[in-house]
Amino acid sequence: MSEPVANFDWDAQAATFDEEPDHGLRDPEIRRAWADRLRAWLPAGAADVLDLGCGTGTLSLLAAEQGHRVTGVDLSPAMIDLARAKLAGRDAAFLIGDAAAPPVGEQRFDVVLVRHVLWTLPDPARVLRHWCDLLRPGGRLVLIEGRWGTVGPVGIPADRLTGLLAPLIPAATGHVRVERLSEDPLLWGGAVADERYAVVAVP
Repeated sequence: MSEPVANFDWDAQAATFDEEPDHGLRDPEIRRAWADRLRAWLPAGAADVLDLGCGTGTLSLLAAEQGHRVTGVDLSPAMIDLARAKLAGRDAAFLIGDAAAPPVGEQRFDVVLVRHVLWTLPDPARVLRHWCDLLRPGGRLVLIEGRWGTVGPVGIPADRLTGLLAPLIPAATGHVRVERLSEDPLLWGGAVADERYAVVAVP
């Protein structure tokens, strides 16, 4: 996580990306733990989910398995190729593009799902506004983020993220929930000491 994001070659990482326990979810218990969390974060009925920075499509696959229609976006063509293969035959489409400005035109979604992407973007406040604009009325943002490392840590703390969201969430009608994930080793393939969390926000 310490590699400068602008210099990182995600195409070169694609072939081995799923070897990380929380990327490929190849262990049945880890996969089940993420599926359970996703089920709690996403709507109960079939919904249109936009998975930004989808990588190889692992969370997209879990969402599709739960009956949702998925559109995935990633800058890396190699990642997108793997995602398309992983979800072949399912109700899913994958686009090469920037998570900060996804190439979805006028399409709107019930959920914008983003894992470990916002912290890499230079203007997160502007990006969050745009992501809110991609939601249908009653839609939700599901943002999985964290702050990693002890020497030169990278990421975005939960209190900063909720602060960025505050102007976008009307107090009378919206809500923001923070779910701490660091304490659940099943999500990561072992115990972790850094800050990991999910924010579910309904503007």
